[in-house]
Amino acid sequence: MKKPRTDNFDKFANKKKGSAIKEAFRQEKKKVKAEARAAGEEMRQKKKDKMRGIDTAPKENKVTNQRYTSHSNRPDSGKAVPKKAGSNGGRKPGISSQGKPMVANDEKNTASELMPLNKFIAHSGVCGRREAAELVKEGKVTVNGDKIFEPGYKVSGIDKVIVKGKPVFLQRNAVYILLNKPKDFITTSHDPQGRKTVLDLIKQATPERVYPVGRLDRNTTGVLLLTNDGELAQKLTHPSFEVKKIYEVTLDKPVTKKDLDSIMSGVTLEDGFVAADAVGYADPKDKHVVGIEIHSGRNRIVRRIFEHLGYDVKALDRVMFANLTKKNVDRSKWRFLNEKEVRLLKFMNKSFLRKGKDTERTTEETD
Repeated sequence: MKKPRTDNFDKFANKKKGSAIKEAFRQEKKKVKAEARAAGEEMRQKKKDKMRGIDTAPKENKVTNQRYTSHSNRPDSGKAVPKKAGSNGGRKPGISSQGKPMVANDEKNTASELMPLNKFIAHSGVCGRREAAELVKEGKVTVNGDKIFEPGYKVSGIDKVIVKGKPVFLQRNAVYILLNKPKDFITTSHDPQGRKTVLDLIKQATPERVYPVGRLDRNTTGVLLLTNDGELAQKLTHPSFEVKKIYEVTLDKPVTKKDLDSIMSGVTLEDGFVAADAVGYADPKDKHVVGIEIHSGRNRIVRRIFEHLGYDVKALDRVMFANLTKKNVDRSKWRFLNEKEVRLLKFMNKSFLRKGKDTERTTEETD
């Protein structure tokens, strides 16, 4: 009987080469590192969820009364488990700004939408986004009981957000009010000195919390917008959009043509150079009254321009802001904006924007 032929090289040919062994070792090492990173990421996410008040405890299978922590070891792995009707993940139902429970769809949408904390506060009708960021940095905001100092911290409608001791909620109904502001009213939501504010004039208008977009001096009158739309307020006050504003200024003496030219070419104030976009006599027969168009939002800018040239401002009235005028709105009265006006504001219609290079940063306008 013939013995089977033995190939003395078979044991070498079938043996893994050194490079293959090293590669297999590298792949195994990479796999271990990836698993470690995934575990670390999971722990970090749980920590974040805990800080944000999200329940991460393992759920209970009601059929087998067996607890599970991952999809792979569930008795019904691979099958969709229907949620119990009306379930909200163990959380209490959200409350709207009117104090009513939110409907299921609203609850779901709110829960799934994360946004920066300062944006959440702005959309709650408390103030503008930049002011909200300052409140957060000053430690005046808590989320689910924890004080937060980062304006970009992500929250949603299910989080319990408290600003200066008061809970705030996302606004469901956007409100836009045009007020013809009179003298002796402060353009703020609250005055510690107890003086009259513009909110006193519109307190019967809406149950929603609205706030003024920008500011006007106590003795400055005219067009003022109030809204709970934080995103729009942010755009209208941001210097990059250069929103047009027109004022009627009454001076203590006639304004010379030379000074009008100086205002157009620009003057240098203590906080820098500024030039008007347009200026002229409101009535050629009365040179005490001047109209000025300007996009700058620096503090008391119109008054300071004329005071710099030696004039005393007797009256200052804003007759236009963006595309809004006080036409058919008596002093101290208000009206809601119509759909067209809101649409033009939201889309930043070019008719009320001034294209220029001035990009000074400011959050308010107190002329």
